[in-house]
Amino acid sequence: MKTPDREFDHAMLREIYEQPNALLRTLRAFTDGTTLRAEVFAPALAALAGRDSMLIAASGSSRHAGLVGEILLEDFAGIPVDVEYASEYIYRSTQTMRSPCFVVLSQSGETADTLEALREAKSRGASTIAITNDASSTMARIADCSLPTQAEIERAVPATKSFTTQLLALNLLALFAARVRGRMTAARIEAHLEQLWRLPALLEAELPRWEERIPELAASLAPMDTYLFLGRGIHFPIAREGALKLKESAYAQAEGYPAGELKHGPNALVGPSAVLVALATKDPDSPDSLLRYGKTLQLLRDMRQQGARVVALASEGDAVLPTLCEQVIFIPRCAEHLAPILEVVPLQMLAYFTAAQRGIDVDSPRNLVKAVVRE
Repeated sequence: MKTPDREFDHAMLREIYEQPNALLRTLRAFTDGTTLRAEVFAPALAALAGRDSMLIAASGSSRHAGLVGEILLEDFAGIPVDVEYASEYIYRSTQTMRSPCFVVLSQSGETADTLEALREAKSRGASTIAITNDASSTMARIADCSLPTQAEIERAVPATKSFTTQLLALNLLALFAARVRGRMTAARIEAHLEQLWRLPALLEAELPRWEERIPELAASLAPMDTYLFLGRGIHFPIAREGALKLKESAYAQAEGYPAGELKHGPNALVGPSAVLVALATKDPDSPDSLLRYGKTLQLLRDMRQQGARVVALASEGDAVLPTLCEQVIFIPRCAEHLAPILEVVPLQMLAYFTAAQRGIDVDSPRNLVKAVVRE
């Protein structure tokens, strides 16, 4: 598995293509194929011991990963989780969530407000876990437990492979927490890991198909003034991330909402110069997923009657969504909790090619910088 032997116009597109390998490296670092590596997670075991809640603090894309992590940890491990903006945590009452296991997410491990939140959490007596892309970073060094991803250097400012490897690390942490809390058997952990190991190959196969399809879509959407990204449940944070990618890459006014909130205000924005991007994938083995999918279909039927312009992410083989939407991007069928890793990549591409249509230097968008880039 390797990045295509070709020239890329921008680092961002190359890094989108590097994601299968980044995921594979991260899986190899945290698992031996069928089990979680005990030596890697030993510090996490100590950090979780005696803690009956978790608090995740992060900023930007990392916070969106944290919102996915909240659902995974609660669903898998049955542990209450809150997600804070790192920049707000130090101003919160010290009576909030007494002595949680405190998790920070950061690409660089040097993000100033997240680092300040980590230090504050330690001073309050919380146990701490850092998920960063640099094992030698300040956060990795001062946290009780470091779970470094294996994304390697990311030069483009918009996060791509650093984000998907964070999602993977959170999946693995949730599985570990579920195991030590007695919520999953070894057999169930092995089954989940088998699904995770399929992701790099699935993603590698889809990348060229998406690249063939999405530039045309981006060209048709580039003149739009407003983009509303919609998702339910675990897909809502990915709607937020898709909107953020479009903002920072293409300078577009984009917002991510829970799909059910569209009619509570944002629908006033829907018109000829606006587009809805609906995350409408489904897991046929999950009743909750099918319920969310059905509600999303009804919303899109209403939006079609209203004359809205809709683009949807759908599971491969879905024959209903193409009848309700102007454009559909298909992703491979997968379990509900794995879908965010696959869903976000075509949204990264949509942001990239929209920026290219607008003549923007997508690697270095105005007013934004990486916290740190290591050679």
